[in-house]
Amino acid sequence: MKIVGISGSIVGSKTKTALSLLWEEMVKAYPDAEHVLLDLAEYEVQFSDGRNYLDYPGDTGYVTEQIMQADILFIGTPIFQASIPGTLKNVFDLLPTQALRDKVAGIIVTAGSAKHFLVAEQQLKPILSYMKAHLVPTYVFVEEKDFMNGKIINDDVHLRLQRLIEDAFDLAEAQAGIRAKKEAAYDF
Repeated sequence: MKIVGISGSIVGSKTKTALSLLWEEMVKAYPDAEHVLLDLAEYEVQFSDGRNYLDYPGDTGYVTEQIMQADILFIGTPIFQASIPGTLKNVFDLLPTQALRDKVAGIIVTAGSAKHFLVAEQQLKPILSYMKAHLVPTYVFVEEKDFMNGKIINDDVHLRLQRLIEDAFDLAEAQAGIRAKKEAAYDF
C-alpha cells in the first residue's frame, strides 16, 4: 500500500508540522506501507496548462505521479483568505478529472482561528469528491492556539491525528474488499 502526504502550501510551517506529526504516528503504526511525503515548498510545480499529467517534466511530473500511484492520500492545507492555497488547487488542476478514483483521502487543516473550520467542507471536500476520492468523513482541524514553539501542544489533536490514520486505513481496506468482490463477480 502506498501512502502519499501533501503539505499544500509553499509558505508557513504549521501545516508541515501537523503533517509531520501524522507521518511519525503512521510510520509507527504501519511500517510496511510505502510512505511518500510531498512538501510543496520543496518542489517547483508548474501551473496547470491542460496537458496530461504524464507530460509534465521535473518536479511537476514527480508530484503528480506520486499522487496517481497512491492508495491513501493525506492532504494538509492551511487556510489563507478563507480558502485553500492556490498551490494546492494547482496540484488538483494538474490531475485528470477522476484521478482520485479508488483512493482514500484524509484531510488535515491548519488555521488561525475556528472561524475557518468550514473551508474544508465547502471547498476541499467537494474538489476531492468530484475527483472520485473516498473521503474519511472527519478531518483534523488545528488552530493557532494548538501550537507553541513550533510544536502541537494539544493532546486532543494528537489523538485526532491517530484516529484519522486508523480511519483512513480502515476505509482503504474496506474499499479494497469491495473492489475485489466486484471484480470476482466477472467471469473472465
